Amino acid sequence: MTVLIAGAGIAGLSLGLTLHQIGVPFKIYEAAARLAPLGVGINLQPNAVRELFDLGLEARLDQIGLRTQSYGFYTKTGLPIWTEPRGTYAGYHWPQFSVHRGALQMALLAALVRRAGPDCVITGQRVRGFSNTSGGAVLHFDGAPDARGALAIAADGIHSALRAQLYPDEGAPIWGGAILWRGTTLQKPFLDGGAMILAGHDTQRIVAYPISAPDPVTGLAMINWIAEKRLDPAQGWRKEDWNRAADLADFLPDFQDWRFDWLDVPALIQGAEQVFEYPMVDRDPLPRWTDGAVTLMGDAAHPTYPVGSNGASQAIVDARVLGAAIRAHGAVPAALAHFEAAIRPRTQGIILANRGSGPDAVMQMVEDRCGGVFDHIDQVIPHSTLAQHAEKYKKLAGFDVETLNAQPAILGPITQQEPSQ
Repeated sequence: MTVLIAGAGIAGLSLGLTLHQIGVPFKIYEAAARLAPLGVGINLQPNAVRELFDLGLEARLDQIGLRTQSYGFYTKTGLPIWTEPRGTYAGYHWPQFSVHRGALQMALLAALVRRAGPDCVITGQRVRGFSNTSGGAVLHFDGAPDARGALAIAADGIHSALRAQLYPDEGAPIWGGAILWRGTTLQKPFLDGGAMILAGHDTQRIVAYPISAPDPVTGLAMINWIAEKRLDPAQGWRKEDWNRAADLADFLPDFQDWRFDWLDVPALIQGAEQVFEYPMVDRDPLPRWTDGAVTLMGDAAHPTYPVGSNGASQAIVDARVLGAAIRAHGAVPAALAHFEAAIRPRTQGIILANRGSGPDAVMQMVEDRCGGVFDHIDQVIPHSTLAQHAEKYKKLAGFDVETLNAQPAILGPITQQEPSQ
């Protein structure tokens, strides 16, 4: 029987590609009437890139994104705290990619439709709930007939209707007081041209990285940026909506003096055609994801703060581990139990780590100890301490170099690559 997937985001589409690879029938149901390339930039860690390469998407990733060269933390005045190489520059067998989220989603969708046919994704059908039956699972929709299958997978994001049915008293996502303003700006690349940087501290910071190669004529690249400011949670904020237009007056004055010798932050912000605002939210870890023939994955299962560039990566890994469990055990509830046992404990640790001791915690350490002003970072925090902190998060998230390079493939590669476009 068919595996039913609620949601055609990165998680759901990655699962569809995986199920197609292993020959398992599936159908994806998406609430939006039309899928469009929404969002801004994201980063894909080598553990997820490995899986996308195994799905034959290496050429497409190089067309729509940029191989990340380095990752660094800086003070609010632009002084370096910790920098490190990334992807193949750090010794991984696979690169890290910086890419527009919408471009990645559209690439996954196009590949899936080419391989499985246009009817594999049904748009305009919002899932509102599920039922378990003796033969599998049923998805219920708003204004459309039920769908029956062997399994039902919730890939419907942080506002998952299926998660809400499992946990009806959970309530809204948790907001800790931080607001993100996000945009993309055409400008000349900074530092090594492939750097992802975070500057500032816990209550105010900027994140920036290129998501395209420089234009050979103009030298300009598309720079993704995030400006973050922490407010008093008691004042509340507007409901989270990735597509809410922002007012620069709400945050630009706070960054007006952030002009480094390698990056002009106010100019970066003012150069964007559109800016979006979003409250940084997550949800508490769950004691279980699975109910009979139904389980959660991606942000429906483990929404987390966007710290450590791990959200989309984990969704892709979820899809591959779930696919491997279905290949090993069949499209039966036992496969879901094996998937949950493999993934849930690790993601619980990531959710909690991202709330306070993610890799960027060193920025606040420096702010607390010296106000972000020093002659050399070793006078503030020893290099060995910074290295240990960075490695600790990679191990927690499952993408430290030694472990990932030695790890067998989850499913292995398909036999064909996606054609160039």
